[in-house]
Amino acid sequence: MKEMTTKELVSLINEGKALNIIDVREVDEVTAGKIPGAVNIPLGLLEFRMHELDKSEEYIMVCQSGGRSGRATQLLESQGYNVINMQGGMLAWEGDVG
Repeated sequence: MKEMTTKELVSLINEGKALNIIDVREVDEVTAGKIPGAVNIPLGLLEFRMHELDKSEEYIMVCQSGGRSGRATQLLESQGYNVINMQGGMLAWEGDVG
């Protein structure tokens, strides 16, 4: 499983890179704040919504601490998607929150 740190993600955002960030936390968790531009697809719905994702794109998976996003990364990898798990989740996030 490919992983990146929160600092690496902040750097990519600051460089103005076009990123596909998927936040797999529950809707009520995301209302408290998420990475700007992240799309919320709760982990329990990911299997049913993965058709919305493009296998030619790269996705960065985010959750609260890194566990659920790790499971999401494994699920999507097994289906042929190019995904990276953000280590530490939002608990480790030091960037902007929207």
